[in-house]
Amino acid sequence: MPRAMWKGSISFGLVTIAVEMHSATVDRDVRFHQVHKPDGGRIRYRRVCELDGEEVRYEEIAKGFDINGETVILDNSDFESIPLAARHVIDVVEFVPAAQIDPVLYEKSYYLQPGRGASKAYVLLREALADAERVAVVKVVMRQKEQLAIMRVKDDVLMLGTVRWADEVRRPEFDVPEATVRRQELAMASSLIETMSADFDPAAYSDDYREAVEKLIEAKISGEETVPESEPEEGAQIIDLSEALKASMERLKGGGERKAAKAPAKKSAADKPAAKKSAAQKPAAKKSTAKKTAAKKAAPRKKRAS
Repeated sequence: MPRAMWKGSISFGLVTIAVEMHSATVDRDVRFHQVHKPDGGRIRYRRVCELDGEEVRYEEIAKGFDINGETVILDNSDFESIPLAARHVIDVVEFVPAAQIDPVLYEKSYYLQPGRGASKAYVLLREALADAERVAVVKVVMRQKEQLAIMRVKDDVLMLGTVRWADEVRRPEFDVPEATVRRQELAMASSLIETMSADFDPAAYSDDYREAVEKLIEAKISGEETVPESEPEEGAQIIDLSEALKASMERLKGGGERKAAKAPAKKSAADKPAAKKSAAQKPAAKKSTAKKTAAKKAAPRKKRAS
């Protein structure tokens, strides 16, 4: 685990739990820098004052806010004077049902690791949150500003997810025209959804664009000629909604591209029971399988916080 990006404590009533914060996600995008195309030289940017044209040292840079034609200049000491909650405390405000948090609010996720001597209090809060089936609404100061966040349980770890303030979420600035949907169309759409339904597994999806970029870079290194891919041919456009739904169902029934793309991981897993069945035709193997099944049934299920 890399070095903690934040250290402090969770304030839960009169209970204080020391924790360290670690980022729960990593950006895997292929990063590029700008270069001069003819010779490959790096493009550099300098901080220059537009008034005197001089390059400015980092320690001389402050923040400015324009208002009524004037610029208000603020430096670090000004920001430190802003009254905020304790800067190293995750302050629990209330506990709410997780279903009431609209996903549009979520921003970035972090893991909370218990600090030295805080394991018991950490586990207590984790188990209490799991039993209550609620999440904690908290406030925390990060990067010199107060942040609203949600603390929840994932597996055996407490997680913090920063969320936007209510006035930062825009309302749709358009109207959806009224339309009449026939029962037959609704039934076909429901059937299509049912056919395409599955349990979400993020590992089943991959970043095809990133993989293509990496292959392109490898091709450039090896001196291979790169040829732009031709656009896929568009099928006949179907105007009628019912016909589009029927065509979608037929495509899935015939083993369409979407179904084939999602199948590999699940196919290999599904093949295993068939292999066991053929092996179970022998008497000895049948007894062994029965014993294993009985052992599985007898084993108590381990309770896990969700």
